[in-house]
Amino acid sequence: MASDSPARPSGKRQDTLDWAECFMAMAFLAAKRSKDPSTQVGACIVNEDNRIVGIGYNGFPKGCSDDEFPWSKTSDNPLETKYLYVCHAEVNAILNKNSTDVRNCTMYVALFPCNECAKIIIQSAIREVVYMSDKHAHKEHTIAAKRMFDAAGVRYTQYKPPHKQIVIDFTEIDWDSLNQVPATPKKDDTVTDEVDMRKLSLKERL
Repeated sequence: MASDSPARPSGKRQDTLDWAECFMAMAFLAAKRSKDPSTQVGACIVNEDNRIVGIGYNGFPKGCSDDEFPWSKTSDNPLETKYLYVCHAEVNAILNKNSTDVRNCTMYVALFPCNECAKIIIQSAIREVVYMSDKHAHKEHTIAAKRMFDAAGVRYTQYKPPHKQIVIDFTEIDWDSLNQVPATPKKDDTVTDEVDMRKLSLKERL
């Protein structure tokens, strides 16, 4: 006899994100928090067990208002540009770590690290950097970063995404199906009526 219950999947999903795609997506998601109007960069640090141990994005240090400090890229006065104040995503990810250290970890980052970030990555004993963009490859700070990575044995690899986009659409999520809280038990009226009748019968006997 055929069952009226809906058919369950016979096997696991095959279209999941692989680890690298997931972690790079996390870096780009973190970048959405950046207030920088021109360049938003995110970084995600992962340990050898594929656990995220640090996330960061570019922005001003704590206590330095992003409404008061400059976001400009150019000015006759260097003190009125962002470059002297912004903490890069790589540094913030390392400082935000939720583990004792980031030794032997891999950093996923949207943009190839600059020379200053490279120094901190090396000193933190991160073993590999996976990046998306290398648009500053011709600039001195990137060339210097690669020289230091090569000397220190830090691997760096440009990531090639297998998909053009990853979409998170909250309106498509069936929240009812995701609800893990047990439903509130409903009162059984039949049982309640029987209890009330027993109470009434007892009173009559008394």
